[in-house]
Amino acid sequence: MIINILLLTVGLVLILGGANYMTDGSAAIAKKLGMSDFIVGLTIVSMMTSAPELVVSIMSASNASTDMAIGNIVGSNIFNILVIIGVVAMIRPIEVTRGVLINEIPLVILSSAVLFVMGCSPYIDGTPMVLTRVDGILLLLFFVIFMRYTIASAHKAPATDPVAEDGQRQKPLPTWKALVFLSGGLAALIFGGQWFVDGAAGIARGLGWSEALIGLTILAAGTSLPELATSAVAAMRGFSGICLGNVIGSCIFNIFFVLGATSTIMPLQFGNITIVDLGVLVAASCLFWIFGWFFRLRTITRAEGAVLFLAYIGYMVYLYSQQVTV
Repeated sequence: MIINILLLTVGLVLILGGANYMTDGSAAIAKKLGMSDFIVGLTIVSMMTSAPELVVSIMSASNASTDMAIGNIVGSNIFNILVIIGVVAMIRPIEVTRGVLINEIPLVILSSAVLFVMGCSPYIDGTPMVLTRVDGILLLLFFVIFMRYTIASAHKAPATDPVAEDGQRQKPLPTWKALVFLSGGLAALIFGGQWFVDGAAGIARGLGWSEALIGLTILAAGTSLPELATSAVAAMRGFSGICLGNVIGSCIFNIFFVLGATSTIMPLQFGNITIVDLGVLVAASCLFWIFGWFFRLRTITRAEGAVLFLAYIGYMVYLYSQQVTV
């Protein structure tokens, strides 16, 4: 137990430190490449911070813990939307452009809905609740379409010129230093995330939790800590585009690429991941879009962020109650 607590602590320190460096590096590269903060968050940052989900899901599937692999992705996306967007909005309200509401967030809803439909196979045609290799290939095709759209958007998006909190323009980092910050921060995030997950999962197993519950909670939160740390730091430094793009890109990348690649390698049984869990993911995605579009026009406010965070707490209470009744 002491070793698990030590892994948990060291992992958290690496995650927080890595997030600072990766935010600085990615913001500098965005400016040098003439790309917007949002596009960098949607592509470079989201894919790098989703590396832990990819590694953990493939490792879980190879160890025959397929419900943990799926639970990791479902739980991570729920965490991304309800916790990361919720926490960041409470730190600083998130302004969402009309284009993001029309184009990108609907892709998050689409990815969640596609996974939900694939999980409804027992109710549609009576087949087992499993992601087959055909499902995996279909998800990868969706990912190719998403990447084609993103690359096209990158050419159209205006470059950003970050401004510091005091109103002064930030001195750009040299290219070599930006790359060092980016790669070093990513390494710290990956190793820190893995150690955090190992420690947390060891503690959870000691408490007698099921693999599905570990995937939906401990693994999901642990592998999403890079996104949370990066997004929170980006928001505090005024790079809200990186934050928003990071969450949207991670959600799409997790389902279309991570689950697509993993289920193509090996069919994934849903196990104890239920239709309720998939439904919560779809509902969270829709709530993300609704809060951005309505109430206070194209802004996710602190109050809405608090609602998202409380919704996650409610989902955790539900999962714990299910575990107790079992």
